[in-house]
Amino acid sequence: MKTTLTATLTVFLLANGPQIFASEEHEHKEEHTSHHEKTEHKDQHDHDDGQAHNDEAERKDQHDHEEDDEKENSSQIDDDMAQQVGIVTAKASSKTLHETVKAYGSLTAGPEQYSQIQARFDGMVKSVKVNIGDKVNAGDLLAEVESNESLKTYRIRAPISGLIVERFTNKGEVTQDQVLLSVMNMDSIWAELRVYPIQQSSINQGQSVQIYANKQSMKTTVNHVVPVLDKPYQLARVRLDNTQLKLSPGLLVEARIEIGSYPVDLAVSKVAIQTIGDRQGVFVKHDENYEFTPLILGKSDDYFVEVIDGLQANSEYVSENSYLVKADIEKSEAEHEH
Repeated sequence: MKTTLTATLTVFLLANGPQIFASEEHEHKEEHTSHHEKTEHKDQHDHDDGQAHNDEAERKDQHDHEEDDEKENSSQIDDDMAQQVGIVTAKASSKTLHETVKAYGSLTAGPEQYSQIQARFDGMVKSVKVNIGDKVNAGDLLAEVESNESLKTYRIRAPISGLIVERFTNKGEVTQDQVLLSVMNMDSIWAELRVYPIQQSSINQGQSVQIYANKQSMKTTVNHVVPVLDKPYQLARVRLDNTQLKLSPGLLVEARIEIGSYPVDLAVSKVAIQTIGDRQGVFVKHDENYEFTPLILGKSDDYFVEVIDGLQANSEYVSENSYLVKADIEKSEAEHEH
C-alpha cells in the first residue's frame, strides 16, 4: 500500500510538477515585482520630497543672499550728518544732453583794442601826463610836444579808452620816429581756439561754447572761424566780456564747443555714478537709508548720463559727493570682515 501511494505521487508529480513549479515561480515573481514597485514608489516619493526640500533651500539661500547684498550695499546716514558732509540729492528726470568737442587756445587783445601812440611832428617832449597803469578815456591829454619846424607846442590825446600799458618817453626827450605810449582796452578780450582738420566740419560760427580760464567758466558763442597762414589749423575766435573777469592776454584756455544736442527720457548726474564690484550705479535715498542701485547706462555729455534701465523717474539719488556713501559702505564691510 505504501509502495503504491508512493508510485502514485511520483506519477502525479512527474505529470504536474512543471505547472506547479511554474505557478510558484509566477507567484514569486509577482510578489517580487509588487515589492519592487513599492520600493520604487517609495524611493521616488523620497526623491521628490528631497528635491522639493533642496529647491526650497536654494530659494531661501538666494533670498538671504539678496538681502545680504542689499544690506552690504546700503548705508544709514541721518539727514543732519548728510548735510554736514555735503551729501546732495536730486530727482532723476528727463534731460537734454549736449554733444561737445574740446578745443584749446589762448587769450589775446583784438587789434581794435590796442593803440601805439606816436608824435605827429618830430620835436621835444615838453610833458608826459600819464604813467603805466593809468586809466584813460578817449580824448584825455597824454603828452605835449614842441614841434621842431614851427616851435609850437601841440597836444597828444588818447585815441581810445583803456589802460596805459607802455611808456617809452620822458620830458626833454626827442620824439623822433618812436612809440611814445601804448593804450589797451581790456573791457573785452578774445579767446582764439585752435580747430584742427578733424574738427573743422563740426565747428561753425554761432555755436555755443563754454570757456574755462583761470578757474573761471563763461558761456558765450563762437564769433568767427578763420584760417591761419602757414598753420595746419583754423582759429575759432570768441569774444569775452572782461569787465568782471579781469583776464589777461596770453592766458591759456580750454573750451567745449557744442556741436549737437538730443533729449533722453531719464538721466542722472555724471559725478553721481559709482562702481561697486563690477556694477555701475547710484545711491538711491529712502528716508535716511542710501541703497546702491545698479544701472544700465547709455549716452552721456559733460554733466549727465542717460539711464536705460534700473531707475524710476523722480527717484531721489545722491547727485553730489556720492563717494562719501561708498566710502562708508566699504568701511563697514572692512569692519565686518575683521
